[in-house]
Amino acid sequence: MIGPEALPPQLTIKNSNMRALSLPLLFLVLLTGCGEDPAPTTDPYAFVTPAHFPPPVYDFGRNPVTEAGFKLGKRLFNELRLSRDGSVSCATCHQRAVAFADPQHRVSVGVDERSGTRNAPGLFNLAFTSEFMLDGGIAHLDFVPINAITSPVEMDESLGNVVEKLKATPDYRAQFRQAFGVDTITSGLLFQALSQYQLLLVSDRSKYDDVVLGRNNAAFTGAEARGLALFQTHCAGCHAGELFTDGSYRNNGLDAADELDEGRALITETAADRGKFRVPSLRNVERTRPYMHDGRLETLEEVLDHYRGGVRNSSTLDPALADGIRLTAAEAADLIAFLETLTDWALVRDERF
Repeated sequence: MIGPEALPPQLTIKNSNMRALSLPLLFLVLLTGCGEDPAPTTDPYAFVTPAHFPPPVYDFGRNPVTEAGFKLGKRLFNELRLSRDGSVSCATCHQRAVAFADPQHRVSVGVDERSGTRNAPGLFNLAFTSEFMLDGGIAHLDFVPINAITSPVEMDESLGNVVEKLKATPDYRAQFRQAFGVDTITSGLLFQALSQYQLLLVSDRSKYDDVVLGRNNAAFTGAEARGLALFQTHCAGCHAGELFTDGSYRNNGLDAADELDEGRALITETAADRGKFRVPSLRNVERTRPYMHDGRLETLEEVLDHYRGGVRNSSTLDPALADGIRLTAAEAADLIAFLETLTDWALVRDERF
């Protein structure tokens, strides 16, 4: 039997609701020679690391993805019984059409229409992530559901009650048995099934990826190529690599010193982390509005306007933003054109999910 005690020990939960390129054309020529994706697997439920991605950090040896586990995880992801009053599921705040983000609310909304304090981020490429939540308060994917299930402003339920409700649903026991080979339902198995579903939410089929890998005869437009050069100059320091995040925590100047959200400081209990949040991936950024940790900005234009002239100073402000980011209106439009190439339409239309 696998219970919570058998899960990894890294759990940490606290109160948390290339250089710049001057020749874009040369960059494109180099990219188109990067080769093809490996031959596609015939198993739609096998996890495959994209050729241009870093190695995953999730331990698949302990919890390998199987078809039965994935399908159980998908059902649980959409299961309203995880919430106290049967009104909220994981999918309520993480919708496939918008890269598993929430397009309707600035911050998450749970049972009884209770509002949290954080924007619900998109869910993808989680196998390559070792810290979760905007403040990094959870250190393993399997433990992420605990926060949502037990939060009084999200699902407002206990793990014990959730397990009992699943046991009382006749076909769940058979589905857990098929997925894990044991005739029982535990919170640990619940977490592992949810992880198997989320691990396959891999975003690597955008136009950007096609250009990088030389697929589908893809090529950037002039605006997109100019936007790429601007991105490398102004953004890639934080939104780094093929995941488009360096995983760090930074204060991006949303608020003045006396208005700062505690942010990462809630976890580290260090004043130097006040106002800092994890740098989000920019993959699918055109789909995952609203933006910032509290969803205060609605459009990419507003985001760039913030960086162009709205950065507010405080002692924990990221030094790279001390003078903001200097962009003309035309450059901002080009940068957005590039960011739109990061939308993975194949992911949001994938019927597996």
